[in-house]
Amino acid sequence: MFEYEKDGAAIYRQSFATIRAEADLAGLPADVGQVVVRMIHACGMVDLVRDLAYTPRVVEKARAALRAGAPILCDVAMIASGVTRRRLPADNEVVCTLADPAVPQLAAELGTTRTAAALELWRDRLEGSVVAIGNAPTALFRLLEMIEEGGADAPRPAAVIGVPVGFVGAVESKQALAEHSSGLEHLVVHGRRGGSALAVSALNAIASEEE
Repeated sequence: MFEYEKDGAAIYRQSFATIRAEADLAGLPADVGQVVVRMIHACGMVDLVRDLAYTPRVVEKARAALRAGAPILCDVAMIASGVTRRRLPADNEVVCTLADPAVPQLAAELGTTRTAAALELWRDRLEGSVVAIGNAPTALFRLLEMIEEGGADAPRPAAVIGVPVGFVGAVESKQALAEHSSGLEHLVVHGRRGGSALAVSALNAIASEEE
């Protein structure tokens, strides 16, 4: 027999108490801190804070967009599947276009990955949306290219959670978002770390508006 905590509520309380005790949350805006705590809970790494970069109003802007009915645009189905629908304030549409039958041909024409090509199907929903990219650096790069190509009249998301994971392009794509001249509201985790779980935990924390 093993001795371990079996009470779900106790596990929950102890987990978040541990995060708040061990993570350096000082200096974070309260709403950003709330989101980061959830992200740490998803990955188990309290040092995530040191790689965090964000615009001060990213959570505020994302929440306002969701309350206004904005869609959530996701690069992969894992993120879309992980969104807790009951937390969404306006029964928001959660969109992942990666499985659309048109995507393989688009990728071939554009000479890019399917994940990046799938963003072409976002164009009519992009304005004012909340974007979550947790898998593909190519998708984050393509988002920035689409905004540049459209110039001043390009549709822009209200906020971007940019946490693609990996060894090729992940570091550079997140740096590009953080430094982009468009000044997009964003939250990123610099470096190689990222992934769908981090993106989903951030989305759910933003949607819930709960401590």
